[in-house]
Amino acid sequence: MQINWLEVLGWTGSVVLVISLLQTRILRLRLINLAGSLILAFYNVVIEVWPMVGLNVVLSLINVFYLVTMLRTRHDPTVYTVLEVDPDDRYLQHLLSVHSEDIHRSFPGFTEVQAHQSAFLIVHGDEAVGVVVIEDAEPGVAQIVLDWVTLRYRDSTPGEFVFRRSEIFSRRGYSRVVTAPETKEAYYPRIGFTPDGDRYALDVS
Repeated sequence: MQINWLEVLGWTGSVVLVISLLQTRILRLRLINLAGSLILAFYNVVIEVWPMVGLNVVLSLINVFYLVTMLRTRHDPTVYTVLEVDPDDRYLQHLLSVHSEDIHRSFPGFTEVQAHQSAFLIVHGDEAVGVVVIEDAEPGVAQIVLDWVTLRYRDSTPGEFVFRRSEIFSRRGYSRVVTAPETKEAYYPRIGFTPDGDRYALDVS
């Protein structure tokens, strides 16, 4: 049986597009959708279905536009707002409850924000996209109890904006921020944290 590679290419592009629509992370969705659109654009050029070529070229350009925008703004402090909230804030409690399963996958020891801890919401426009919770580890040192971001924005690591604003910690008398022991999150070194035994640490300027 002879394989029709052109037909395989067309089906591959269609499958890639479907897979892209199943993604919850925006950046990943755009990348996979771009790949599917390019495959289908090439496929339709070969079989000379020009309306579909036009459609997939336009989809590719749209994906490129949003990818460039996202990559340019992912480290832009004007895109996200950091709001400190009380540990018993009702909206905070609602957010943690709605996303409890996802939070517990990354922070299995986390249950709720305690009265002695400090909590921050990371907001994009009018949408809360993450929560950071810290507590005293020792005098002058804050330990991260929770550093969670919704799946939709996880590729953009908006939690970094809490740690890049040193006044959040310095006005509380902290000179250092540390992660929980045995933290494996790879993004901490990218935002200034350095290895410190079985955790990462950030000196507050």
